[in-house]
Amino acid sequence: MKHTAVFSCRSGMAPEIYRALTPEIGEINPRTEVGVSLEGDDLLVISVAAEDIPALRAALNMWLRLVSVAAEMLDMTGNQG
Repeated sequence: MKHTAVFSCRSGMAPEIYRALTPEIGEINPRTEVGVSLEGDDLLVISVAAEDIPALRAALNMWLRLVSVAAEMLDMTGNQG
């Protein structure tokens, strides 16, 4: 893959967000590869690699939105920690 981006997010909800995201990992687009990991108790790391910039942008939009939605749902339901 030619292009990569890595996002780290420190949050008390990182383990719950990680568990919410793991079912989404897989081959969604053959032009991208995504890795999601949990480092320690509060650091969520998302790495995205893509063949081209449009694929990278689309994958980043999707994964960052998934993080946002997961955090909002955890906040709304009170399932933090």
